Amino acid sequence: MNTYSNTILPYIPFFYVIWSDDLLSTSEIEVIKTAVQEDVSLTDADKQKLKSWLDRTKPPTNGEIKNWQKLISKSKATLIESEVYPLEAFSRKVASYYCESCSVNRNLREIELNLGIQPNHYNHLFHIEVVQQDYSNHYDGTEIDILLNKEYLTELREFRNFLKKPIFKWNVYRDKEEARKLVLKQVQLLASEGWGALAYPTAYGGKDNIESYASIFEHLVFVDGSLAVKFGVQFGLFGGSIQNLGSERHHEKYLKEAGTTELLGCFAMTETGHGSNVRGIKTTATYVHETQSLVVHTPGKNDNKEYIGNALHSTMASVFAQLIVGGKNKGVHAILVPLRNEKHEVLPGITIEDNGYKLGLNGVDNGKIWFNQVKVPVANLLDKYGQIDGNGDYQSKIKNPNKRFFTMLGTLVGGRICVAKGALAGAKMALTIGIKHALKRRQFNDSIKVQEDLLMDYPSHQLRLIPKVASTYVYHTALQKAMNVYASSSEDKRKIETQVAGLKAIITWFATETIQECREACGGKGYLLENRIADLKNDTDIFTTFEGDNTVLLQLAAKGVLSDFKSELNAGGFLSVLKLLGGRFSDKLTTINPAYSNKVDKSHLYNPKFHLHALDFRLRRLTDSAAMRIRDYIKKGVPSYQAFLKVQTHLLALGKAYSEVLALKWYYEFVATQKEGDYKKLLYQLGALHGLKIIRQDATWYLEQGYIGSTKSKAIRQRVERLSTELRPHVNSLVDGFGIPDNLVTAPIAN
Repeated sequence: MNTYSNTILPYIPFFYVIWSDDLLSTSEIEVIKTAVQEDVSLTDADKQKLKSWLDRTKPPTNGEIKNWQKLISKSKATLIESEVYPLEAFSRKVASYYCESCSVNRNLREIELNLGIQPNHYNHLFHIEVVQQDYSNHYDGTEIDILLNKEYLTELREFRNFLKKPIFKWNVYRDKEEARKLVLKQVQLLASEGWGALAYPTAYGGKDNIESYASIFEHLVFVDGSLAVKFGVQFGLFGGSIQNLGSERHHEKYLKEAGTTELLGCFAMTETGHGSNVRGIKTTATYVHETQSLVVHTPGKNDNKEYIGNALHSTMASVFAQLIVGGKNKGVHAILVPLRNEKHEVLPGITIEDNGYKLGLNGVDNGKIWFNQVKVPVANLLDKYGQIDGNGDYQSKIKNPNKRFFTMLGTLVGGRICVAKGALAGAKMALTIGIKHALKRRQFNDSIKVQEDLLMDYPSHQLRLIPKVASTYVYHTALQKAMNVYASSSEDKRKIETQVAGLKAIITWFATETIQECREACGGKGYLLENRIADLKNDTDIFTTFEGDNTVLLQLAAKGVLSDFKSELNAGGFLSVLKLLGGRFSDKLTTINPAYSNKVDKSHLYNPKFHLHALDFRLRRLTDSAAMRIRDYIKKGVPSYQAFLKVQTHLLALGKAYSEVLALKWYYEFVATQKEGDYKKLLYQLGALHGLKIIRQDATWYLEQGYIGSTKSKAIRQRVERLSTELRPHVNSLVDGFGIPDNLVTAPIAN
């Protein structure tokens, strides 16, 4: 049967796959021809023979293809899909059956890589056993967890152990009153052990550690979304507003009690009629000098506070209102307003209504609050950035009202980071459930006599879940970095506010998409309440709106980018203009260079420099074009606000591009600090998969710009598939690396 030379033998499985699935295009024929030509083991006759099999006008006969199939079957070689080069390794085994001296052929590896041959191209062709190597011990999820969380590991280990208490066991609660009672007890228990006050100064029962607090918040999503949100409202928003906006006297009077839940509070910022427009809220706090008091009032029907978490349990609210002093509006400030007395009765002038049932988070007591001429002492003004002196005059070290407003809001950026971490925690739990289910659930096969295939072994299943695991690692690292920058930054937090606005948007959207994908990947089982994904969907859905609507936040991020762009040009003068023009020229050279736009080798496509260059190229082009468009509108007499509206969709793309660059840049900086070895290699693989996936999502734009050609676009798609397959053996370790305690992964399909 074997009439082929020993050097041609290893090529036979490749040509069988190629012609059986008709994979060849003109560019791919050139890839194979090059590999054949560079193979020094082949004779001229061998090369001529192999090249003749690449002629699409005279393809191999059916008889010859059947002969290849018989030759392969007779070898009884075993295909191991999880090998780095499975088809090359398989081909070597086939050849070795007929020729003991056949060795590794690196030219075949190049063909496998550059053609992007996936398992779905060959595993239905060979009537042979397909096995999976056991890589379960290659990477340890615990070690990955340590890499990701080493700075907070002491607190996390203690906290994970604390969460083993029966009160934190997940269950289905469909009655909101029952759920609210349980969640309140859980929050009070957390407070009694000091977990709520973690971010507060040591003098008030805390450890002055907001980074550990954020990781604790994330872990509470693993328990229950309602618990995480109520915890965040009490200690992060209410207590955080006192800590960040109040002065020392407010800390001494309220902060310790807030940390122990002796004082239950809420954060009353959002209004029914004004949503994300905090500057435009209508609630007023009017200073009355004669009584040294502030009168808090809701002027209109839709000016009430809404969606206020903890509204039904609170005895005090941190109320954001327009501060009126001497008949002049001094902008938005926060005032502490008592809501209830010792008997938990609502105080005069205050009306509170339950928001009722919501899509999710029904363990959180959201409500509406109205104020009717409610008088509180002027001492209740949280006055770190604006004070009323003994003469009744308003004083502030920050003279510019705009800067003062954004400085005050900037102190609350930590809450925005926590919201993003909470959403990502929902994605982590959903991926853990979905992947562990796929590692044991079997479905379909081409023979009723053979055991069905694991879901996780289907390339389509790998492609829908594994890139999302990679992105989760990137976003986890980005949020850790963001919290570190926020915790260590100075008073002016405008830059980190821009960064976090964009990250919060892309990450919460990513989480929503990921949880939905996991629900579908689990089929009907994912729809059952007991398997947690339904509640994860409902509970984290609102995270795209919490702490700022994502569409608004992306515009905020984009405006921050344009502001920096303008400042750089103004400050740098002629040199900055030259730098801008130089960047444009460099971009033009890139886009018109076919050697770059169609470069498809592995070393290039897997290189972090390529990923960052591609994302940064998009950011620079969008920044430049947005700035020019706005400038042109303003030159024509269009008011600046209207000019921004005209380029609103452009700004959204810019905000997203900025955020994706930032996330991947911070991730690769983190990976670069790790010690050399297998784990660092694994982290780079995850970064490559995420980076290529993001580029692939914007492939249309890159093609329009000429940054990539059609060949490169196809190669990127194939690399995403390839990396998903390469990471499949390690996917269980990767989800274990999320660090979710086993006792909290309660979904039956994951156990």
